Amino acid sequence: MKRIVPLVLLSLMVVFAYQTYWLVNLYHTQRQAAEHDIAEAMRLSDYNELILRIEQLNQDSIGHGEVSVSAGYNDNSPYVQSRTITTKQRGDSTIINLQQREVKDSADISPSLHTNGIGFLFGRKNTMQELAGYLQRGLHAGLDILNDPDFATYDSLLRDELRRAELDMPYRLTYLHRGEKTDSSYVYIDTLGVRGTAKYVPSARAKTYEYTYDLHGKWLYQLTTEPVGGLVLRQMAGILATSAAIMLILGFAFWYLIRTLLRQRTLEEMKDDFTNNVTHELKTPIAVAYAANDALLNFGQDTDEAKRRRYLAICQEQLDRLGGLVEQILGMSMERRKTFALHLTTFPAGDVIRPLIEQHKLKAGKPVDIALHIDPPTLEVTADRTHFANIVSNLLDNAIKYSPGRAQVAIACHKEGNTFILSIRDKGIGIARERQNHVFDKFYRVPTGNLHNVKGYGLGLFYVKTMVEKHGGTVELRSEPGRGSEFIIML
Repeated sequence: MKRIVPLVLLSLMVVFAYQTYWLVNLYHTQRQAAEHDIAEAMRLSDYNELILRIEQLNQDSIGHGEVSVSAGYNDNSPYVQSRTITTKQRGDSTIINLQQREVKDSADISPSLHTNGIGFLFGRKNTMQELAGYLQRGLHAGLDILNDPDFATYDSLLRDELRRAELDMPYRLTYLHRGEKTDSSYVYIDTLGVRGTAKYVPSARAKTYEYTYDLHGKWLYQLTTEPVGGLVLRQMAGILATSAAIMLILGFAFWYLIRTLLRQRTLEEMKDDFTNNVTHELKTPIAVAYAANDALLNFGQDTDEAKRRRYLAICQEQLDRLGGLVEQILGMSMERRKTFALHLTTFPAGDVIRPLIEQHKLKAGKPVDIALHIDPPTLEVTADRTHFANIVSNLLDNAIKYSPGRAQVAIACHKEGNTFILSIRDKGIGIARERQNHVFDKFYRVPTGNLHNVKGYGLGLFYVKTMVEKHGGTVELRSEPGRGSEFIIML
């Protein structure tokens, strides 16, 4: 046990630590993915809004002439993609031509874009993604000359993108413009529009995401929503519940394993104590009966009538003691047999109890007062006669043994409806409350410190409970230390 318990606890701690580490990492990964999805939803919504405006321009008439709009990039580099928007009047409609040249990759050269004299140098890792973002902003620069972005359309597209990414949450969307004076002495921000979820008011913990759609960072959308941590936890609810269930099952399994081992260890110790106790108890009556019988056979004690009767009585008493012990042990073994069966009959309870009272008075070895009250006197009980007698005998034996000095026992029988109730009450030493749940356990004896004046094997009450349950009944104990005990049998 000194090795098993630490190993089990260590195993649980390792499993729990690994599970926690895995769940925490998964949470951070999911949260980062959710925040990336929000940023990507804002970019895609802007891109789709651009496409919708281009389609609208193809359907609308803008008069005669041609408008050419460039994305603003230098077209001299072989590695740079260029886009041009050209609008023509053909009949009553405007035709939009979007021309582009593919980017030619190079393993050794990082492409450089030049717009208005400003150079943008890209590393190879995110070259295409960043380049696409700058081209999208370049298209904005050209297309916004013809008509302004549709904020309501962008809001609708953003809501759809968030739902598609399973980020259906309340938000506030603000359309902003940053400006400044010519000499940069004063910077201002204009709010051009506010949309989003109705009645949503951001809390103090709300987080803001910004998407700038122009090259100079002056025009932007600002999305304000609650932290995605709660949403991620809700999405992980199934995983968290499964992990918690696994941990509970593992914890219960290990606890049950340790509990079983402890119970087996306790049972083994109790069996050892029982074997030692029974061995000692068997030796005593055998030795006494042997000595009495030897005296009768070899020392001529049979000629003295008084001594002969006395020795024969001793032999009979010790044989009865041995018989009682053997009967209890056999009863325990019979209880475990699958073929064990009760032979139920209906008989007057007094016919069994009264002889038992006389027997226990004779063998008690101390003054005993046993009061019997049966209501009505002819009250009958349906039970196995032999086992019913053993049940009453065991309870009477305990009541007498655990009553210091003169034993005072009261037996009462009556019926409530179809239930036969037998009560045996004594005024003995009683049983502490914390011990009462164990008195019916096999081989269990209530500790009495250094007192060994009461002999027993821890089988009597176990036998009583087992046989009562075989009859389909129940047994109840009421006891207080120093005030006695009462056992109530209901059949």
